[in-house]
Amino acid sequence: MKLTLHIGTGHEEEVIVYADCENEITRAVKKLFDCSNTPLFGYRDEIAVALNLSDVHCFSVENNHVFAYTQNEKLRMKQRLYQIETILTDQFVKINQSCIVNIAKIDRFDASITGTLSVRMQNGYKEYVSRRNLKSVKERLGL
Repeated sequence: MKLTLHIGTGHEEEVIVYADCENEITRAVKKLFDCSNTPLFGYRDEIAVALNLSDVHCFSVENNHVFAYTQNEKLRMKQRLYQIETILTDQFVKINQSCIVNIAKIDRFDASITGTLSVRMQNGYKEYVSRRNLKSVKERLGL
């Protein structure tokens, strides 16, 4: 694969990718541009707050509503969890049916004798990794 990058003023920003078939790189580029055009908003009462994904610790479902947890806030989302999952970057990993966490905001993992694994986030939020997602979580984190 060949890469040419020109940085400077006077030209419109444009990315053109030529590939024989879809691969890991083309999917990553496609996802990068899909994510950049889709802003996420969380709601504090009736006030819409623009979310910076690097500030979000996790997205979790409670009582059939999706919430975004930041360091100090819990914001209600209007999208469903599967819709949010398609927007998120590789910085996030789904740990169970109702929770997606930011890998950079994980504080620690707690393993029990029975084989369950829980994730504690930097903001104190705790969630369990499901058996179904355990293998993919370990692979993503290199455990």
